[in-house]
Amino acid sequence: MIYLKSESEIEKMRNAAQLVSRTLAEVAKEIKPGIETGLLDVIAEDYIKKNDARPAFKGYGGGKNPFPATLCISVNEEVVHGIPGNRKLKEGDLVSVDCGVEKDGYFGDHAYTFTVGECSDENKELLKTTIESLYKGIDKAVHGNKIGDIGSAIQNHCEKKGFGVVRDLVGHGIGKSMHEDPSVPNFGRDGKGERLRSGMTLAIEPMITLGTWKVKTLSDGWTIVTSDGSNSAHFEHDIVVREGEAEILSTFDYITEITKNEILETH
Repeated sequence: MIYLKSESEIEKMRNAAQLVSRTLAEVAKEIKPGIETGLLDVIAEDYIKKNDARPAFKGYGGGKNPFPATLCISVNEEVVHGIPGNRKLKEGDLVSVDCGVEKDGYFGDHAYTFTVGECSDENKELLKTTIESLYKGIDKAVHGNKIGDIGSAIQNHCEKKGFGVVRDLVGHGIGKSMHEDPSVPNFGRDGKGERLRSGMTLAIEPMITLGTWKVKTLSDGWTIVTSDGSNSAHFEHDIVVREGEAEILSTFDYITEITKNEILETH
């Protein structure tokens, strides 16, 4: 079931998404060689709670193996769902930080991949291409288009540069639940899939690799890594489908004020 959101609902979603944006910026302040990923998680959880919201990832999944942390922190070959702990970041690492919150009954969920200090030219090109593909996908998220138009734009941009596009993990609808219909793959064919309608709210999140698109899950039951050990990047925005041009609810501006990341200068 796909839920079209009212303007009042969209405003609540914007508030939740913006809180995620500010939380990621708080994390960005502390990303440096030697920091433990578990400390970054504590910083994020404290900030979210101080802003009268709930960390949406902590306890997610329920059952015998719920996700144990506020952030998903995925380093290098880890694509998504990395569990924070005593791992220390080192110079040259790529670090995807994914965060979700529930505020006033609505969810925000987005992600950014950071570099720790200086990274290789190959990794810089991966980051640049991944974030470009995110915005190319968003450009297609307009009323009357199809889900496949989003995935096709992302896939074509990344594959023509020789990067892998993860198939097993996808974007999703978002609203009163963190994961709603429809699924939003990062691959596809133009003109195929669910028709996009004004008021649909989506989390678009390309996950792109230096090597294979194939992934596997580690023994912790959560961390997903590339099958060949190649590095990956992950960027995510929450958007509203509109007539003519999608509206982006989240922002990377708070992050770039801190990191001065040249990759994002054109966005």
